[in-house]
Amino acid sequence: MKRLHIHVGVDNIDESVKFYNALFGAQPSKMKPDYAKWMLEDPHVNFAISTRAGKSGIDHLGIQVDSAEELEALRGQIATAEIAALDEGETTCCYAKSDKSWVTDPAGIAWEAYHTMEDAQMFSDKIQEEKSACCVPESKLKKTGCCAPKEKSSGCCG
Repeated sequence: MKRLHIHVGVDNIDESVKFYNALFGAQPSKMKPDYAKWMLEDPHVNFAISTRAGKSGIDHLGIQVDSAEELEALRGQIATAEIAALDEGETTCCYAKSDKSWVTDPAGIAWEAYHTMEDAQMFSDKIQEEKSACCVPESKLKKTGCCAPKEKSSGCCG
């Protein structure tokens, strides 16, 4: 089953957790000094906040799947639609080990398609040049040509 993922950059984690606890009527399923995540069933969403985005507001969106097979099917949909994707593969970010692919929509918003395998004790396994939530590969996702990264492209816009 697919779950919508939303990652929002916040300035104050404690104030934001208090707000979202009240809004969702639930406590975070994961809480760190710089990060919180709610795995909600109604609505079916993985909602995360962090102080790592470098800006307040939506950092990126995503589709989380439950299995490697679902991720391959989603990657197939992206390829069939000729949307260029950056297949990041297995990585650690947001205190989780996941297999990820990234695309950029026409408005320039980063979207990740991913399957989480397990929790991790560190935020990221990469040294980040820029402050960024969930390891969004910004330098590779800049809007170019037909609004998608060129690496590992499936041929979007020729």
